[in-house]
Amino acid sequence: MRARYGVPLGMAAVGAAGLLYSAGFEARSFRLRRVTVPVLPAGMRPLRVLQVSDIHMVGGQRKKQRWLRSLAGLRPDFVINTGDNLSDPEGVPEVLDALGPLMEFPGAYVFGSNDYYGPRPRNPARYLLEKASGRHGLNGNPPAVGVVHNPWEDLRDGFDAAGWLNLTNTRGTLKVEGVSVELTGLDDPHIKRDRYAEVAGGPSSAVDFSMGVVHAPYLRVLDAYAADAYPLILAGHTHGGQLCIPFYGALVTNCDLDTDRVKGLSTHTAEGRTSYLHVSAGCGTNRYTPVRFACPPEATLLTLVGREQG
Repeated sequence: MRARYGVPLGMAAVGAAGLLYSAGFEARSFRLRRVTVPVLPAGMRPLRVLQVSDIHMVGGQRKKQRWLRSLAGLRPDFVINTGDNLSDPEGVPEVLDALGPLMEFPGAYVFGSNDYYGPRPRNPARYLLEKASGRHGLNGNPPAVGVVHNPWEDLRDGFDAAGWLNLTNTRGTLKVEGVSVELTGLDDPHIKRDRYAEVAGGPSSAVDFSMGVVHAPYLRVLDAYAADAYPLILAGHTHGGQLCIPFYGALVTNCDLDTDRVKGLSTHTAEGRTSYLHVSAGCGTNRYTPVRFACPPEATLLTLVGREQG
C-alpha cells in the first residue's frame, strides 16, 4: 500500500504546501524595491519617484490597504500609478482609501484593462498558449464580449480630485520644488487603447526632464518611446510573471516583452536610441488566481540621478 500510494500522496502534499505558501504567504508578503536610475541632466537634484502598479483591489484586503497607506512615509517627490487598480467592481472606495495618503503628493496615472473590465475565471495555461502563438490581450484576438464593466469613471474622478494627472494618451507636467517633469502617457496597449500618434514628438525642450508612462509594456510602445528619445519608461502589467521558477524566473509576461525584462530595471533600444525601462511586478493578483510564487508583490521607489552617476 505504501509503495503504491506513497509517491502520489507525497506529491499531493508538496502541491498543497506550495499552494498554501503562494496564496497564504507570498501573495501577502509586500516588498519595496529600491532602484537608482541615472537619467537626469547633469547637475539636476535627484528625484524620488514611487511607482505603484497592479493593485487589483478586492474588497476586504486590509493588509494590502494598510501597506499601501504606509508607503506615504517614504515621502516621494511624486507618485506614478501604472494601472490595474481594480479586480472587483466594488473596489473603488477601497482603492481611493488605500491611496489616500499618497494622493497628498504630486502624482499621475494611467489605466490598465482591469480598471475598465472585471476579470473572468481563466485557465493559467492559456498564458503559455498565448505566448507560443504571439497573441496577447486584444492584440490579434477578437474583442472582449460579455465582460463586466468596472466603474473606472469613479476611480478617475477620485484621482483627478486629488490633483493627480490623467495621462490617458496625453502629456502632463508636474512641478516638483522648482523642477518641471513632463510625463507622456498612453492608455492600455493590452486592449488596443494606446494612441501614440497623439503624443508623438519626443520630450519638450521647455521642461527639465521627460519620461514615458504606460500600463502594458508592449514592444510597439517601447519602440516609440525609445525612438522619441525618452530617457525613462515606466510600466506594469506583467506581475513579474506571478508564478516563477526559482533560479530560472518567469515563464510568461502576458505581452510580447521577453521574460528577461519581466520586472525591474532594464533598457530598450529602437532606432539607435536607448531608454531605461522599469517594469513593476505590482502588488496584487487577479481575484481568480490569488497566488504568487518566487515573485513577491511590490512597489518601487526609483531614485533618479544625473547621467554622470551612471
